[in-house]
Amino acid sequence: MFPSPEVQAFATGFPVALLHLVVTLALLFAGAGVYIMLTPQREVALVREGNLAAAISLAGILLGLALPLAASLKASANLIDLTLWGVAALVVQLLISRLTDLVLHGLSKRIEHGELAAATLLASVKIATGLVLGAALSS
Repeated sequence: MFPSPEVQAFATGFPVALLHLVVTLALLFAGAGVYIMLTPQREVALVREGNLAAAISLAGILLGLALPLAASLKASANLIDLTLWGVAALVVQLLISRLTDLVLHGLSKRIEHGELAAATLLASVKIATGLVLGAALSS
């Protein structure tokens, strides 16, 4: 007796979906790692110390990176396509994030001092950029 077409499709598609998920998460963590190395403040250490502003800022970049990666995942036809578009999305988002940090200079010191207004603005810019970039990638 042969399994139903639905079971066959699942058996074929699920491992591919898991592989795409793993690659996308690896890209997300790699992008976050690069961002953490590029920022003047040490956000992870600040978060561990209970700095809410640093947590908001870090959450903003994680969402800002995840949004275009999600669009790349949705728009990609295969693993190579996903990797190429995912890396391109990360590079663009990291460049824009770095430019934002330079244009809005002084925010890193304000985040170190726990200023929520600065962190909220920075996180909002990074999330907004991720939304726009994600839409551009999926068009």
